[in-house]
Amino acid sequence: MKKIFILFLAAFSVNSLVSQVKTDSGASADTPGKVHGSATIKKCSDFQITGDGSSDAWKSTEWIMLTPQGSNPSPYATKAKVLYSPVGIYFLFNCEDKKLTNTMQADNLNLWQEDVVEIFLWTSEEFPVYFEYEISPLNYELPIIIPNYKGKFLGWLPWNYEGDKRTRHQTGVTGGEKKGGATVTGWTAEFFIPYKLLIPLPQVPPVSGTIWRANMYRIDHDNGSSQFSWQKTSGSFHEYNSFGNFIFK
Repeated sequence: MKKIFILFLAAFSVNSLVSQVKTDSGASADTPGKVHGSATIKKCSDFQITGDGSSDAWKSTEWIMLTPQGSNPSPYATKAKVLYSPVGIYFLFNCEDKKLTNTMQADNLNLWQEDVVEIFLWTSEEFPVYFEYEISPLNYELPIIIPNYKGKFLGWLPWNYEGDKRTRHQTGVTGGEKKGGATVTGWTAEFFIPYKLLIPLPQVPPVSGTIWRANMYRIDHDNGSSQFSWQKTSGSFHEYNSFGNFIFK
């Protein structure tokens, strides 16, 4: 583990430490013989982020469904698409909703306490360090690297987060206004994560045949806190051994 933190601290400023995220329920061990869900990630040329998924590039891949988990399930449909290019990875989320439960008006806040979608990218099982990205319907983001040692984890903001290290992101709303408290029928989030932001994580950039462990989530607050996931976890989104497989085509 010493090697892990030397590598990690070389790339991220100690002053970027943010508070521990979500419930620390630990990282569960794999069940022997457990088969993780997988998704084939198709390659694409780079394209413009619009927030509504209108690029023709998205027509080349299928939706991945997220399902409710936890004690407060929600009936809303939630789905996502994923593509990758030579310079980064693209995500598109489509979320049914009735109300935007959002008040935060800045990046790098505790966005998970309100309506949000999230992705986790664990690029190599060599050590438990992974990338987390959150985006709210109001288009505020939280990009962090997570070192997770036996269920103890913290989020670190990227250092020199500018230029070609920055994400590109937009959101859209249907059936209402894009503002906190608005009545809506749904919202979308579209974002691009450049590989340069993921350095020094291993297996970056991916090539055909590369496998990353990953998960995708949503939290909605119309009626308490409702959680959605691609691969179910038992209590914490940070149970990285429950992540599925992204298989790059």
